[in-house]
Amino acid sequence: MNCFVLRVLVLLAALLASTSCVAAERLLIAAAADLKFCMDEIVVAFRTRYPDAVVETAYGASGNLSTQIAQGAPYDVFFSADIAFPAALVTSGNAMGPIHRHALGRIVLWSQRHDASALTIDDLVDARFRRIAIANPRHAPYGMRAAEALRARKIWDAVESKLVYGENVAQTAQFVQSGNADIGIIALSLALHPEFGAKGSYALIDDSLHTPLDQGFVVTAHGNGKPLAHAFATFAEAPEARAIMRRYGFALPDDAAP
Repeated sequence: MNCFVLRVLVLLAALLASTSCVAAERLLIAAAADLKFCMDEIVVAFRTRYPDAVVETAYGASGNLSTQIAQGAPYDVFFSADIAFPAALVTSGNAMGPIHRHALGRIVLWSQRHDASALTIDDLVDARFRRIAIANPRHAPYGMRAAEALRARKIWDAVESKLVYGENVAQTAQFVQSGNADIGIIALSLALHPEFGAKGSYALIDDSLHTPLDQGFVVTAHGNGKPLAHAFATFAEAPEARAIMRRYGFALPDDAAP
């Protein structure tokens, strides 16, 4: 083999190795389940600016995702339905500041069997609601706020035996969608999506009945060295992403009272 051919082969191998590395690079986002449809759209919009980016998303309850990150899960950016979780990760060194206050969520009554738009949370004591779905309050912020609202109205004891718990707010909505629950307390952002909105009705729950669903995100320690992670964090606060958030019923920091 002559030197010219050898040089060509070495350059070709280097090029293939470089291309392989770029193709293998990815951004892994952990996001609260209330962001499922919203975040999917934001990722699509982000990839129009970064067409070579490989972006994957994992959805779940904020508390569970936070625990996974603390235990070494390789997520690069974490979007939580409760800003306390990313704040705790920064304190423990598992995420890097700043902590971005992202949005304010809302809880709603949602049903396919009943006209939820004509109901209030007090109606959940009615015998026609045999099973009521909420997210698990132990690790899901939407479940925590649902429980707070039920207790604030002094109906927790009356409905507790009827409660069925989803691992996260998206699974909670699926319980209602599948008929395993008559009604549920879910995220407004899910109720507004056609998958749920076209098949059911909802009513906002008075937000004075619970702690605000103050949502936030942070770049994790794993993602801190990735320019793509910081690029996504910047894009998440850009006008295009903010417009998507508003369309899903989120109030943004500039909209909500501090």
